[in-house]
Amino acid sequence: MNGFLNIDKPAGMTSTDVVRRVRRLAGQKRVGHGGTLDPLATGVLPIALGLATRLLEYMLEEEGKSYLATVQLGSTTDTDDAEGAIIATAPVPPLDLATLEATLQPFRGTITQIPPRYAAIRVDGRRLYEYARAGEVVAIPARTVTIEQLDLLEWTADTLVIQVACSKGTYIRSLARDLGASLGCGAHLTALRRTQAGVFDLATAVPLADLLDNPDRLASALLPPTAALAGWPQITVDEAGIQLLRQGQRIPAAGPDERAAILDAAGELVAIVVRQAGQWQPTKVF
Repeated sequence: MNGFLNIDKPAGMTSTDVVRRVRRLAGQKRVGHGGTLDPLATGVLPIALGLATRLLEYMLEEEGKSYLATVQLGSTTDTDDAEGAIIATAPVPPLDLATLEATLQPFRGTITQIPPRYAAIRVDGRRLYEYARAGEVVAIPARTVTIEQLDLLEWTADTLVIQVACSKGTYIRSLARDLGASLGCGAHLTALRRTQAGVFDLATAVPLADLLDNPDRLASALLPPTAALAGWPQITVDEAGIQLLRQGQRIPAAGPDERAAILDAAGELVAIVVRQAGQWQPTKVF
């Protein structure tokens, strides 16, 4: 079985938990996910099966990720979300729309952001959460991210509901924390739902429970490997060209594109190619 599942992840599971469930369901080992969601989070989690796992690196290049997030004002946690221990509290100032818009504005566009202490990224060869769990303090390097959209959907005296579209590598937990710091009261994330990850969106996502309860739906829910390459040029090549690519040889390239997906006459993915000296050089062959 080769292709992608667009899974709507439930709360309380890690992304790896979902991979394990799909492995058992599909009866195959080659399964991976396309972008970690914290246990608290729900929503779009692309899952690759079989040969599609070789396309995850391209899917992870996709910049587009969108979220709905609920932010609790007035308290800060050690994980920057509701799963952590509260480490500070402060009164929430009176809020109005003008104040909130002025608070959001500096976070739109390209910004620097410090990841949470409990995160999977590595510093000096160890994951941040390993330092945190051991009680060790480590300097966390800031990273540059882009917040393409940051809209206030709802708010109360001590909560915000925001819609975020952002680049890969953006931590919504950090955004929640930093919004609270800007308001002078602290904050943490209490709910997060990913609505889009690259070409996969929530409208077509399948709840994991539906697949687990109805295993016969697996085949119909499976998207072809080319689904992850929807924004790529896709070129159909004849059998002679396919044989050359499978032998690691180049074929003539037309057009201005620097890379492409090569398909056979049946629309099956054959190779990923890059332009070299006016020809297509295969980098992955399927």
